[in-house]
Amino acid sequence: MVTNFDYLKNESKFSAFANVAISAEKIILADPDASILNSRRAMEFAVKWLYSVENSLQIPYQDNLHTLMNTEEFRQLVGPDLWKRMDYIRRCGNSVAHSNKKPGRDAALLCLENLSIFLDYIAYCYGEQYQEHSFDRSMIDGRIEKAKASRETARKAKETLLKEQEKTAQQELDLQKLMAENTFLREELSARHEKQQQTYVPKPLDLSEYETRKLYIDSMLIDAGWTQGKDWLNEITVTGMPNKSGIGRIDYVLYDDMNKPLAIIEAKRTCKDIAEGRQQAKLYADLLEKKYERRPVIFLTNGFETRIIDGQYPERKCSVIYSKRDLEKWFNLLSMRTSLQDISVDKKIAGRYYQEAAIKAVCQSFDEKNRRKALLVMATGSGKTRTVMALCKVLVDAGWVKNILFLADRNSLVTQAKRNFVNWMQDFSCTNLVEEKNNCMSRCVFSTYQTMINCIDVINDKEGKVFTCGHFDLIICDEAHRSIYNKYKDIFTYFDALLVGLTATPKDEIDKNTYEVFELANGDPTYGYDLAQAVKDGYLVDYLSVESRVKFIDQGIVYDELSEADKEIYENTFEDENGKLPEAINSAALNTWIFNEDTIKKVLHVLMRDGIKIEYGQKIGKTIIFAKNHDHAEKILEIFNKEYPHLKNYAMVIDNRMKYAQSAIDEFSDPKKLPQIAISVDMLDTGIDVPEVLNLVFFKKVMSKAKFWQMIGRGTRLCPGLLDGEDKKKFYIFDFCGNFEFFRMNKGKASANLMALQSAVFNLQFEISYKLQDIKYQTDKLTAYRTALVKHMTEKVKELPRDSFTVRQHLKYVELYSEESNYQMLTYEDTLLVREEVAPLILPESDEVTAVRFDALMYGIELASLVGKKYTSARKDLLKKVSGIAGVANIPEIQAQTELIDQILHTDYVENAGIDEFENIRKNLRDLMKYIPDKSRNKYMTNFTDEILSTEWKEAELENNDLENYKVRVEYYVRQHQDNYVISKLKKNQPLTEKDVDELEKILWRELGTKEDYEAEFGRKPLGEFVREMVGLDMNAAKEAFSKYLEDVNLDSRQIYFVNQIIEYIVHNGMMKDLSVLLESPFTDRGSISEIFTDMGVWLGIKKVIDTINANAAA
Repeated sequence: MVTNFDYLKNESKFSAFANVAISAEKIILADPDASILNSRRAMEFAVKWLYSVENSLQIPYQDNLHTLMNTEEFRQLVGPDLWKRMDYIRRCGNSVAHSNKKPGRDAALLCLENLSIFLDYIAYCYGEQYQEHSFDRSMIDGRIEKAKASRETARKAKETLLKEQEKTAQQELDLQKLMAENTFLREELSARHEKQQQTYVPKPLDLSEYETRKLYIDSMLIDAGWTQGKDWLNEITVTGMPNKSGIGRIDYVLYDDMNKPLAIIEAKRTCKDIAEGRQQAKLYADLLEKKYERRPVIFLTNGFETRIIDGQYPERKCSVIYSKRDLEKWFNLLSMRTSLQDISVDKKIAGRYYQEAAIKAVCQSFDEKNRRKALLVMATGSGKTRTVMALCKVLVDAGWVKNILFLADRNSLVTQAKRNFVNWMQDFSCTNLVEEKNNCMSRCVFSTYQTMINCIDVINDKEGKVFTCGHFDLIICDEAHRSIYNKYKDIFTYFDALLVGLTATPKDEIDKNTYEVFELANGDPTYGYDLAQAVKDGYLVDYLSVESRVKFIDQGIVYDELSEADKEIYENTFEDENGKLPEAINSAALNTWIFNEDTIKKVLHVLMRDGIKIEYGQKIGKTIIFAKNHDHAEKILEIFNKEYPHLKNYAMVIDNRMKYAQSAIDEFSDPKKLPQIAISVDMLDTGIDVPEVLNLVFFKKVMSKAKFWQMIGRGTRLCPGLLDGEDKKKFYIFDFCGNFEFFRMNKGKASANLMALQSAVFNLQFEISYKLQDIKYQTDKLTAYRTALVKHMTEKVKELPRDSFTVRQHLKYVELYSEESNYQMLTYEDTLLVREEVAPLILPESDEVTAVRFDALMYGIELASLVGKKYTSARKDLLKKVSGIAGVANIPEIQAQTELIDQILHTDYVENAGIDEFENIRKNLRDLMKYIPDKSRNKYMTNFTDEILSTEWKEAELENNDLENYKVRVEYYVRQHQDNYVISKLKKNQPLTEKDVDELEKILWRELGTKEDYEAEFGRKPLGEFVREMVGLDMNAAKEAFSKYLEDVNLDSRQIYFVNQIIEYIVHNGMMKDLSVLLESPFTDRGSISEIFTDMGVWLGIKKVIDTINANAAA
């Protein structure tokens, strides 16, 4: 039997994969699945063979096919088009091997064709007698005809082939053994490849609509668990289209088990805008809805970008196609969904007015406003977790959600949230994915961002991938201010779910990008309840700040200002081998590599003297000290134990270095247990709930405003009876590092979202490439430099693993910037796209991090130079680094660059440098950065006498939006207290006395706010009218008021209808002050007033009753 791969047998070096490839083609008619497996196996053997003979390839940490194919060197070797063909073979092979999917003969043929192109590439680059071998399908077609002509011959051939296949299936290839066998070939074949590769012409991936589906959409569907021919059919004919024939063909239809369409997919070529298929898909959906009485979900895709039209929300971007489970769940929820306008909040879970208001605001956003995202800004300690628990219950009961994902950025926050849900929501199955990955089908999944990223692609059950893009209906994102950026943002673009963000950062200090993520106007969250309002309402406690200026922390350690004894110690400690002595040590060094015992003593002394105490002043209250780093925390503990030896086990370091940190947090949280003082590095900054905390100590600078407010939130919780029977009314914040002053000076600035180092470098390279397009930079040197930059960037993009869900979110741009040709005419828009879509995906360099940091510094200087700026701070940093390596010039690599180092430090070389010179500096010095002595490696413990320069005690400076919250508070109070005797009189249409009016004023103008608050929100509206309009009129009271007319046998049906409409209106609205409503429907449905009431005396009597009802509310 002749095959397309027989030529491989002519060269013995290809024997490792030739027979398996031949077998893949031979078996295709008898068993397409076996053919696919053999194509994959042949490809795997060929890839391993390449690693054994090609010098440019180094074996990665694992030698499975996926890892071997995804190294940067391998992707670069084969090129993007060939790699896509190979990846298709790998995906198909995985589908056959690991699922019950049957891709079929068409897929097997495409695998063979792609394998043929890959092996032809190997023959071209490494073979001795190359002849082009295009894949000839007619060979296989000919065998089909022969099989039809002679069934008996075909049967015997099939039996023989299946026996051969059994043998082939047992074959494995040991890469290490192959490496040893091919050692002698490696140099020769690598050299041949280098020569031949230059003239190899890749077979272009010119995708028709059909092949687009095969390569991308089909693999998307297989990945989501669909089975072709069973619940996924192609080219379904429908009639009734507005064309000449009236016939249309739907690219894909996805069915449920009852053979009813769940979704349709309209596929377009990858070069086409997917929006082209929108109207066509709508017409198809109309026809299927008419036939099956259910409108299918519409997916529009070109293989790179997918959009969903579900009939409920506006068309939106979607990462991939839903799984069958996802679509069935969607339709089940749709059938159960009820309005969120009149919800009932479980007050046992969330009983405070602002919690209910927050839940209603989210529900209104989801229902009436048809939004899919909401952001709640609620002060730490105000019960965010309880609020979202009650929200989940509302949404589940109303049929809006089934599966919920709760995300936080720390294990301790995940544990705490799950614990709360389990305690209050016994009907919900819950799992902590960080600890129990086998229980992933629970209704509520709790996870850190990183754990979820790692689980999306790997957790499967018998039906396939569990965490498909439509698996979750609601995602709760805890502490949204710092968690939603960079790589974590891909979680939210992957899952197509309702999104609720939680943060305690005051709403005016959340950065603009966070609001953009939630599609909200800047400074306008879905609902806000801040610390100032919570303190005013009595739900949280206020603080006093104790702001101390400590000399060394403020000014550094200055030699001339030390005592004579301390100067001697300073000289002995810091004098270098050349006798040089630093004039001062910068304050930033303190608690990083210099730990001054007296500074720590003075801070601890202030805390132990002035901190709030319990047990009648005998014991310091629960305290958190925020330390700069682990070494600093350990030094604080060491000195505390030395200074207060009688307070055994009083203080403990709690940070990420601890093995059982959660149990330590639990002990600190227990008021009956020690320690009293937790010394924390980051771990207790956010999300830990310890109401007993009375003192916070800021022993580090906090640059992020969001984090600063989080840290303050550690002390705000109420704690009844804590202070010897008295309630906790205040807590103290001891600030030794000028944090309060810093944030007063920088009011309104939010923390920046920093890019990863490798992403920043890529971004700078791209911007430089954009700027170098200018005509004034078209010199040979700079053109060559730009070409090299572009080559490096495309290689970095090519190495991104295409089967990673994070990369798939940005596949369109990853493919675009994988091609050097797309860098020829860069625009400003390209720089923005790359910054947003590609740079965050770039994988870290294998270089020393010091070298990559130097790259970032120099590229920044180069870019500044291109736009005509000096970038003085970066140039100073450059001189500092070069001085650092000049100080260790005994190292041979540094000696080799003596001339350049001398030019930089002692001439105007840098001052007059251009791009060429800066690039010369970068290339020659980047690998020397690792030799700069790291002072932080040497830790110094000193005991110079420090002093506290000043201490100020200050009241909290809290701002709040009183009006917004006054309205919510009043409305909530009135609705919750309808049994109050005055409110009850208003509801029952009983006139108010002066005493009743006094009672209303007391509630609305004194207890819930002031008269000014009321008038600012509601104007001069009488209090009784305001309350009546809110609670409405009791139906029985309304009927009694109009009883004379309802019981009058002389009224005709039209008049009785009219009176009943008035009653309904007043019951709902409380009053009828604007009689113009009577000129509209439903009052005019049976005629106008003059037509209905021919005797105007009857109408005037009715009007008098209306006036009396209105008057009874006037107060």
